Amino acid sequence: MNFGTTEILLIVAVLFLLFGATRLPQLAKSLGQSRKAFKEGMREAEEEEAVERAKVTSAPSAPQITHMSDADLEAELKRRAEAQAEH
Repeated sequence: MNFGTTEILLIVAVLFLLFGATRLPQLAKSLGQSRKAFKEGMREAEEEEAVERAKVTSAPSAPQITHMSDADLEAELKRRAEAQAEH
């Protein structure tokens, strides 16, 4: 959707009529502040998501049961039972 010069001038004229010349700068300022706050919030959300991903990635993973011998499996089960009993 492309706006030509005539359409833009018509929109500006309607804005002047609706809000007046004194309120337009305030409206533009508040619109800019809202946009800035939105971008900052999005940036913070992306940073928090990256931190969460890093936590999940860096967490030590439990050994794979399918690759363990019976003795190792028994030791792992005992270790998990003791760890759960402590909590």
